[in-house]
Amino acid sequence: MGGCLRRRLCIGGTRTLPFVRRFTPREIEAATKGFTAVLEAGGPGGGGGTAYRARFAGGLVATVRRAGSRDDHRQQGSGGNGKAAFYLELQLLARLNHRHVVRLRGFAEGHHARFLVFDHMENRSLKECLHDPLRTPLDWRTRLQVAIDIAAALEYLYYFCDPPVFHVSVDSGNVLMDANFVAKLSDVGVVSDDLKRATTESFQDQVERRRAGLVFQYGVLVLELVTGQSPGGDGELVRWVQEPGFAGSMHRMVDADLGGVYDARELRDLVNVARLCTRHEHGGGGGAAAVSIPQIVRYLQGKVERLGGEARCG
Repeated sequence: MGGCLRRRLCIGGTRTLPFVRRFTPREIEAATKGFTAVLEAGGPGGGGGTAYRARFAGGLVATVRRAGSRDDHRQQGSGGNGKAAFYLELQLLARLNHRHVVRLRGFAEGHHARFLVFDHMENRSLKECLHDPLRTPLDWRTRLQVAIDIAAALEYLYYFCDPPVFHVSVDSGNVLMDANFVAKLSDVGVVSDDLKRATTESFQDQVERRRAGLVFQYGVLVLELVTGQSPGGDGELVRWVQEPGFAGSMHRMVDADLGGVYDARELRDLVNVARLCTRHEHGGGGGAAAVSIPQIVRYLQGKVERLGGEARCG
């Protein structure tokens, strides 16, 4: 990585985190060309502060996000101790290690701003890949693999992290694509003041409720992958997939950008997953999800393996 060596982050003078570099505000400013290389005005996925493309002196190309918005809200929930909350965020984010979660590379803290440094995703967001008319359309196999990749990321965040990661939203703006179109979930936050609200709702109940919400969001993402349509706020795609006769119109709903090149059996399987994922929220009901993220991962990976493993496994 050239001169960009990874350092150990000290927290409170006693605890260290490997593989996280502390940058200076001057390094951040230079790498972002004076904060002119803007990627997203709202950060990756729009959930945090402004995001910038950065090239550091050692050769590292990264995405720098100005900590703010959601981060400020959580810091206020921590009794106003913004610095302590920021370092807790770093401590927990640095522990995340999954192929389909955008990795934290470092941070910087100045008098007036704090920054988080993440791996740079060359192909930007899934939203751009699906909806930018100037981009080459994603083929069917890539879309199927994106569905597997993001399910694997959610399984890791909500079933293997301790504590589970709460602050994550599943939509095409928060799914980033690397140079090889490997999908990675971005704009991931950690448990902080959520734990303090466990007095009226048990911690496990909070986890289950949020898992069910993510299953629904995941189902909507799958529908966007299949149809190429933005989900919008009126729930049209969800209403379609919950209709009794949806199977008869399935092929008419497939994204025209695919040019008819897709596997009909895989299409049916994927749409059925979306139907199960969105069933519990249909009509605004809520309640327990009809399927879990681990079940989705095993099911979709099994489909890929059955077809000879042509796609990457999540």
